[in-house]
Amino acid sequence: MAMRRRKLTEAEKLVMLGHGNEMPFTGEYDQTFDRGVYVCRRCGAPLYRSDSKFDAHCGWPAFDKQIRGAVERYRDEDGSGREAIKCAKCGAHIGHVFDHEGFTRTSVRYCANSLSMRFIPSSKKAKSKMRRDKSAEVVYNGQIVEADNQDEKY
Repeated sequence: MAMRRRKLTEAEKLVMLGHGNEMPFTGEYDQTFDRGVYVCRRCGAPLYRSDSKFDAHCGWPAFDKQIRGAVERYRDEDGSGREAIKCAKCGAHIGHVFDHEGFTRTSVRYCANSLSMRFIPSSKKAKSKMRRDKSAEVVYNGQIVEADNQDEKY
């Protein structure tokens, strides 16, 4: 049976398939701290629970642990030596991971792009401050590009 994959916007393609990253402090989930689960925007696989999210003041949603087996590490292709992370189910680029920083007990920081995830609140009453921009700035191949998001449906 084939895996169901959601059609991606241009901005999501640049991040999830082109290994780009959102500009810091621009993602819709950077300051979202409601209870719920973050899932892969491409395939819907659960990635992180909200109780593992913390404010690392880095400009991207940060988590100190993944849902077991949800995220895989790989060497970033940009030559920086950083470790990148991808969805274990569909292979979409999520962001980067940093070890031994000491921010939390686990001493791991999964730095994720909001464009790589969707937030599913635990309750229908939960409300988050989310950006609904028509375009997003993404770093792609070392350059800032504006990716049109006009087709995004929420």
